Amino acid sequence: MSHYDIYAIGNALVDSQYDVSEAQLLTAGVEKRHMTLIDSARRAELLSHVSGLPVHRTGGGSAGNTVVALAQLGGKAFYSCRVADDELGAFYAQDLLSHGVATNLTHTRAPEGQTGSCIVMVTPDAERSMSTFLGATADIDVTALHPHDIAKSKVYYMEGYLAASKTGLAAALKGRQIAREAGVALATTLSDMTMINFCRAGLDAMVGTAETGMVDYLFCNEEEAQVWCGFQDLTQICQQLSRQARVACLTRSAKGCIVIEGDQRTEVPAAQVKAIDTNGAGDMFAGAFLYAVTHGHSHLQAAWLANQCSGRVVSQVGNRLAQPAVNELKAAFEQQLLA
Repeated sequence: MSHYDIYAIGNALVDSQYDVSEAQLLTAGVEKRHMTLIDSARRAELLSHVSGLPVHRTGGGSAGNTVVALAQLGGKAFYSCRVADDELGAFYAQDLLSHGVATNLTHTRAPEGQTGSCIVMVTPDAERSMSTFLGATADIDVTALHPHDIAKSKVYYMEGYLAASKTGLAAALKGRQIAREAGVALATTLSDMTMINFCRAGLDAMVGTAETGMVDYLFCNEEEAQVWCGFQDLTQICQQLSRQARVACLTRSAKGCIVIEGDQRTEVPAAQVKAIDTNGAGDMFAGAFLYAVTHGHSHLQAAWLANQCSGRVVSQVGNRLAQPAVNELKAAFEQQLLA
């Protein structure tokens, strides 16, 4: 009997989101549409650029968003992460608990320091540009793992951003080994082009090989897939992804997604929405997809739900959905299953 549908490890970050103009983004010197790691001095500089603007603060971190999405849909999740003993750390831990996500944070004393945070700038075209100060999460290591809970989970999920941290990568890979030995399904996400360009070896280790076992579920968007595979041609990309994961989900914004499983490629249409803010869309997609597959639904049914949920996220401001919206989407999914 599995204790959790998903056991995830990732960075604990509190998101502070601001709506900015293209000119403000340029003046701040932030690279559009990508995630950039910053230090505390750069964080202070960026905060000065957005001083006085309305801010929307939420719990964040890619895998954190994914486990919350799964929990909101009714799944059981455990999240391994690291925060500091400060106000943001307390906020983050309480946010996980309020969503019913079990965490190692309730078993350990938080160290001194600063909890990780992410300044998210959203331009009028709905694109999000992220500047991430890792803080305490930069030092996440194997002590954050609960091996017994990993072994009793259905899916072990590794956040691709951990490839940027030596200790974080080591922890993710140790958990991967525990999961594989226990017969737990493996999942990961390519996260961002920055990770692919500068942390490729770590991502390669997460994705795996024939010897280490390839992942069961791989999540990426089309732009990430192009950089990862070194091709622009969609057919070539699908062929390569099919050799690296049992199931690969290639998201394509308004074009929906492609579910790749061996030689079979199936396009699943997107939800028809007007995009306002793309922050958290990929995280929501992974959470909804994994919720569905761990509850006995097919990969195509899971992709339908994931497209609907991620579509709702991009049609609002913020990286997560309110519970009533999730309930509405789940009800629509159940109706879809009966159709």
